[in-house]
Amino acid sequence: MDPLTATAASGLRARMESLDLLANNVANASTSGYKADREFYSLYVAPEAQDADPPSTMPLIERPWIDLSQGTLRATGNPLDVALSGKGFFSVDGPTGTLYTRNGNFRLDSAGKLVTPEGYPVRGASGAVTLEAALPIEISGDGSIQQGGQTIGQLSVADFPGALGILKQGSNYFRAADPDLKPAPATGASVEQGKLEDSNAGSAEAAVRLVGIMRQFEMLQKAAQIGNDMGKQAIEQVARVGS
Repeated sequence: MDPLTATAASGLRARMESLDLLANNVANASTSGYKADREFYSLYVAPEAQDADPPSTMPLIERPWIDLSQGTLRATGNPLDVALSGKGFFSVDGPTGTLYTRNGNFRLDSAGKLVTPEGYPVRGASGAVTLEAALPIEISGDGSIQQGGQTIGQLSVADFPGALGILKQGSNYFRAADPDLKPAPATGASVEQGKLEDSNAGSAEAAVRLVGIMRQFEMLQKAAQIGNDMGKQAIEQVARVGS
């Protein structure tokens, strides 16, 4: 494969991977607390091409990264809906261990426990949070929960040093990248009752990026076709000379 075709093919592959990430972002544009996936690009240099002048490089997506930027807080009026303003994650008890989420669309189960839409118990500073469904619920900025004039518990809000400290688990949950890594209590985060955080994967931005990716894909397709045509013509010219 000639360098032009190889480089174009590498670019096409990177654009397809980028399209997959973008499609997932678009699908979750209305998911509360969703954090968009972005691309981290790099250049691949084949071992046999390292001594070339200049070396032959090919674009690739080295790894995706999670965009943890703040989404817009939207008022819902539901006292069990909570959002975080600032860095941090709500802690919940998942099926196989502690999970983390920015989606504060909580509810009470039949036993009065505060749970996620999937039924995972929301963790407080002292364990699961159990409330009286018939009493008003007040949640302050530090996550403290009051009912009947008494403090029932406090939401556990954890933070990690950066996007590399967490991995997506699925269903809008995260887990620690290193099981031995203990998250620190979130500092500077404020709990907002009666609100939910919208996805930071904006629909308008995704539409613009989608058009850009498709245009790049078309240009790379043309480059690959040109490389293929040049190779075909070279073979035909050699055949003529040899005849």
